[in-house]
Amino acid sequence: QFQLVQSGGGLVQPGGSLRLSCAASGFTWDYYAIGWFRQAPGKEREGVSCITSGGSTKDSVKGRFTISRDNAKNTVYLQMNNLNFEDTAVYYCAITQWVQAMCVIEVGEYDFWGQGTQVTVSS
Repeated sequence: QFQLVQSGGGLVQPGGSLRLSCAASGFTWDYYAIGWFRQAPGKEREGVSCITSGGSTKDSVKGRFTISRDNAKNTVYLQMNNLNFEDTAVYYCAITQWVQAMCVIEVGEYDFWGQGTQVTVSS
């Protein structure tokens, strides 16, 4: 059964760091992309970062968020540093079959979604 299981959210003070994890299982694609997205209260879901099966990445929060992966664990991570109040949101990972060299972080391009994890930045 296809699954994306997320972990790692929580409450953090401004300037702090968190690492989110997204463990994927049950898929057999050779080429795919995994993306991170977030949705703040009252706002649309927006793309944060993505990584392809080939290792190419794309980021919208440059300089503070970094996407990485552990192929042996089929897990993708989102390291978030220097968090601020505007980063408060539910964060989702998602996966899609993807053969292009560069991924995109557009909600409509992704087919399967994780359960979401809350990240709250508060003092």
